[in-house]
Amino acid sequence: MNLQLIESKILELRKLKVILDFDLSTMYEVETRVLKQAVKRNKDRFPNDFMFQLTESEWNEVITNCDNLPKNIKFSPVAPYAFTEQGIAMLSSVLKSKKALHINIAIMRAFVFIRQYAITHKDLTEQLKSLETKYNKQFTDIFQAIHYLLNKDKLSTAQKERKKVGFK
Repeated sequence: MNLQLIESKILELRKLKVILDFDLSTMYEVETRVLKQAVKRNKDRFPNDFMFQLTESEWNEVITNCDNLPKNIKFSPVAPYAFTEQGIAMLSSVLKSKKALHINIAIMRAFVFIRQYAITHKDLTEQLKSLETKYNKQFTDIFQAIHYLLNKDKLSTAQKERKKVGFK
């Protein structure tokens, strides 16, 4: 499965990276109701930090922000389940097909990639902040010089119009 496709299905809800049940069922090539049944039969394997059901307001926010949701999903009366990385790993023990195994491996790789990207991005942000504080004075001088150059023409006309003093 394409890593970019999986990454596009990962959302952030409750400050957690999750994939919704209908996206997982599409990836696993099973009906959403079959996936939900398998989870309900094994409820003890899915604590709240592995899987949770979206609240009505969260579901409305997802509908508003994700414009590529299928119409049958948008108007579903039941809010979907959101699976964290650990919940998705647990799904492989519930859905025991070869397809589920391969998809789980691909999803785990996507989560790892996102985590590594976030760490790299954090390092870059910290480096930029340190450079900004280190060179803040120099940036201020540069901005003042640019401001002077941009307004130089205005200053020179004011200079010409002033009253001359001294020997004529």
